[in-house]
Amino acid sequence: MTFWQLMLHFLGFVMPALAMAVVMPLAGRWVMGPGGQTLRRKMALHALSGVLVLVVGVWVQGHDGKMNTYIALVLTAATLEWVLNKAWRRH
Repeated sequence: MTFWQLMLHFLGFVMPALAMAVVMPLAGRWVMGPGGQTLRRKMALHALSGVLVLVVGVWVQGHDGKMNTYIALVLTAATLEWVLNKAWRRH
């Protein structure tokens, strides 16, 4: 496997987490309003937690692309956005 192929495989692996890292803070700002952390910090935290979820999914299940790993990714991203916006304080 060449370096280029390795990079394409790696980008294909982390792309769902990176996409969620961009979409969730923007959606959270739209739904819950601005608050909490800055947009750049939220995106970085979402990317880090999303890649961690995908790595744990590969480690537990033996290979990537399993649907329950993607479900865990979405639930983790939604929970993190809720926590970062401190939504439990809002009425």
